Amino acid sequence: MTPAISARDLRKVYPGDPPVVALDGVSIDIRDNEFFTLLGPSGCGKTTLLRMIAGFEHPTAGTLSMHGDNLLDSPPHKRPVNTVFQSYALFPHLTVAQNISFGLEMLGKPADEIKATVDEMLALVKMEAMADRQTSQISGGQQQRVALARALAPRPRVLLLDEPLSALDFKLRKEMQLELKRLQTETGITFIFVTHDQEEALTMSDRIAVMNAGSVRQIGRPRDIYDHPAERFVADFIGDTNFLAGEIVSTENGHAEVRLTSGKTVPAPAPEETQSGRKITLAVRPEHAGISAGSDGLLSGDLREVVYFGTDTHFHVALDDGTAFVVRRQNRPDVASDLQAGARVSVDFPPLTGQVLRD
Repeated sequence: MTPAISARDLRKVYPGDPPVVALDGVSIDIRDNEFFTLLGPSGCGKTTLLRMIAGFEHPTAGTLSMHGDNLLDSPPHKRPVNTVFQSYALFPHLTVAQNISFGLEMLGKPADEIKATVDEMLALVKMEAMADRQTSQISGGQQQRVALARALAPRPRVLLLDEPLSALDFKLRKEMQLELKRLQTETGITFIFVTHDQEEALTMSDRIAVMNAGSVRQIGRPRDIYDHPAERFVADFIGDTNFLAGEIVSTENGHAEVRLTSGKTVPAPAPEETQSGRKITLAVRPEHAGISAGSDGLLSGDLREVVYFGTDTHFHVALDDGTAFVVRRQNRPDVASDLQAGARVSVDFPPLTGQVLRD
């Protein structure tokens, strides 16, 4: 199937001394009807790529197509793409309905079609009761819904979303994460979402592209990226991760036997090119590890701090080799812990839980 968006070897270099490389050979395929997220820290190139798809930036080199057609020859207003910006960019002197209809009027759509589309969009974002309100008289979350409805009204083939939830408070942001995914599913439009927030990406996305320093480091489903990061940057950027030094004892069929600094060994998934005798880093998620009193586990150390978070408790351990390690345990009424700071503890994790990383 032809991708909705296909990029090959995209480069964007801004002149300067030295020149600034915003995109460095990005190749990516985004499927039709997919919620696809570009995730990465500030300055990684994700917004530059989004603006390139919209037509606001032109690449220094590379190709960009939509459904098989060259996109770079089309000006922004000729592309079947709409953008929802962080600031929403609504017209405060117009009503909710007038904001939604504005783009349709600019396209010269018939009045009856505009009315039907506006009603459909109001229902889609659950704003029927607010149709005659000015956008200056509604909340931030409601303004965000109006911005989405206005962008969806012309029925673009691709909707670009540039960190549209960042201005919302925590609770409303979580509600809108689910709302965005619902809208994408109901409309069947390809959503390309830019964020630096890992939770947003994991919550909403069908697939995620993790970016850093102008390049794509890994593409995959949220669970695959979280459970099987391809490299240390991805593991460190997506969620909380413990990093353990180790050495490869042997490899077979994509698995490696890893000797930890404690002297004990544990099997772990490993890249095919991993060789015996190589010094490596093993990534272990805090929720995948267990903690108990004593010193008989895979790892041992001193419990430095116990932090209660309501839903779970974090145990901060200083391992005997000096490595900091965090164990996360879900709080349940039937599970209590009498571990206190200062205690000697063991840390364990099941075989094949840790992930051998590329540097």
